[in-house]
Amino acid sequence: MNTRTFNTCYNKHMEDLTRKKCVPCEGGVAPLAGDALKPYLAQVPEWAPIEGERKIRREFHFKDFKETIGFVNRVARLAEEEGHHPDMFIFYNRLIVELWTHAIGGLSENDFILAAKMDRLRSDRE
Repeated sequence: MNTRTFNTCYNKHMEDLTRKKCVPCEGGVAPLAGDALKPYLAQVPEWAPIEGERKIRREFHFKDFKETIGFVNRVARLAEEEGHHPDMFIFYNRLIVELWTHAIGGLSENDFILAAKMDRLRSDRE
């Protein structure tokens, strides 16, 4: 697959994730793990699995504290709209975000939907 084809496919998948809506998860389903994670991780390449693939994490960097907090506020609005809330660790000019679905104790599609939408929020400002 050439680079152009890959980028076209990649962008199509990203659009698919960013067009989806998080759905409430009450538990009772197995978390995504192993090979099932690969297609999702490919769609959000800045995110890395942590804690034995139980969560995904990304670190965002900013110019200063004001820019960091501005992004945090945009993420907070997005999280409320989606009904899916990340763990956020705020530092002067960086933000670490961890996503996982508490109801199942691991990763669900919701985590990747929110990750893709956060990536889009960040790229819209760059």
